[in-house]
Amino acid sequence: MGYIKDFFSYVKAYSKYVDFTIIITYVLLSLIGLVMVYSASMVMASRVEGSPEFYYLRQILFIGLGFSIVFFMTYFMSGELLRNKKFQMTSLIIILVLLLYTMFFGVEVNGERNWIDLGPLRLQTSEFFKIVVIIYMAYIYDKKLSQHRLDNTDYIYPLTFIGICSTLVLLNDFGTWLVIISIIAGVFMYSGVPLKLIMKTGLVLTVAAGVLMGIAMLIQGQVLSNYQIARIETFMNPFVDPMGAGYQLTNSLISISHGGLFGTGLGNGVMKLGYLPEPHTDFISAVIAEELGLVGIYAILILYIVLVFKALRYAAISNDKFYSLICIGVALYIAMQLFINIGGISKIIPLTGVPLPLLSYGGSSFLSVSIAIGLLNIAAKHVKREKEVF
Repeated sequence: MGYIKDFFSYVKAYSKYVDFTIIITYVLLSLIGLVMVYSASMVMASRVEGSPEFYYLRQILFIGLGFSIVFFMTYFMSGELLRNKKFQMTSLIIILVLLLYTMFFGVEVNGERNWIDLGPLRLQTSEFFKIVVIIYMAYIYDKKLSQHRLDNTDYIYPLTFIGICSTLVLLNDFGTWLVIISIIAGVFMYSGVPLKLIMKTGLVLTVAAGVLMGIAMLIQGQVLSNYQIARIETFMNPFVDPMGAGYQLTNSLISISHGGLFGTGLGNGVMKLGYLPEPHTDFISAVIAEELGLVGIYAILILYIVLVFKALRYAAISNDKFYSLICIGVALYIAMQLFINIGGISKIIPLTGVPLPLLSYGGSSFLSVSIAIGLLNIAAKHVKREKEVF
C-alpha cells in the first residue's frame, strides 16, 4: 500500500507541470474517434469479420496503449533521455532497418508497400519515422547551435540521413512522405537557417527531384506509378469515371453533400454502407461530415487547432532550442496530416490516403500521434518548470 500511496503522491505533486488542456484535447479526439470508428465500420465488420464490434474493440486496445504511453511519457520520461546520443543512434538504426525491411519484405496494401506483419497486427513503419525525424532534428540542431555558430555545412549534413530514409518512404507512401517532408522543412527553417541557404537548398532539392524522376522514367517508363497517376487524374475530374478510378473521391464528395450543416445523425450515414471503401480509416472524415455535418467537422477542427496552438505557443516561449524544435515538429505533424486528410477527401488537394490523426482506425497511426503528444507534454513540462507560469 505504501508504494501505491507514494505513486499517487508523486503524480499529484508533478501534475502542476502538466498541461491538462493538451491531455483533455487528446482524450476527447481519441474518444470521438472511437465512436466514429464503430459507426463507420460496424456494417463492414459484420460482413467481413463476422462481428460489428471487431474494429471497435481493436481500437479500444490501441487507445488503451496510447493513453498508457502518453501517461508514462508525461510523468516518468525526461527530455534528457531524448538528448542522449546512444538513444538517438539506436532510434536511427532501428528505423532504418525497419524501413529497409518494409521496402523489400513489406505487405502491399492499396498499391503501397508500407506494412510489416506482426502476427495478428500490422506495423506501418513510416508512421514512426515521423517521430524519429522530430527528435533527431531537434537533437542535432540544438547540439550544434550550443557548440558554435553554424555554417552552411552544419545545417545541411544532418539532412543526409533522414533524406535517405524519407526517400525510402516516398517510394511506397507518397501521402506519409508529404507529412514527413513538411516536418523536415519546418524544423530546418525554424532552426535559424539563413534565407540564402534555404534558397540554395531548394535549388539542390529541385535538381535532385529531377534526377529521381529521370531514374524512375528509365526504370519503369514513367515518373509515377499507375496507382499515383490514377489518383491525380481522379483529382482533376472524379466524375468522369465514378465507378472506376473516381469511385472513392466521388463517394466522399457525396458523403459531404449528404451531411449538410448538421449531418444525418450519428450512425445514420448511408455512404459507409459499401460506397466508401474502408470508411473507418482514411475516409472517416467523410463519414463524420455525413453524420455530424459541417458543425461536427468544425468542432473537431477546433480541437486540433488547440493542440497545434499549444505546440506553437510552447515553441515560442521556450528558452531551450531543443524543446522549441520538438514542439514545432509536433505542430507540423498534426497540422499537415490533418490538412492532407481533409484536403484529400474534399478535393482541395489530390487524394493521398493518410489517416486522420487520432480519429482513424489503426494502431500505427494512433500510437505514433500518441508518442508525438507525449513529446509535446515533455516539452510543456520543461517549459513550465523553466518559467513556472503559463
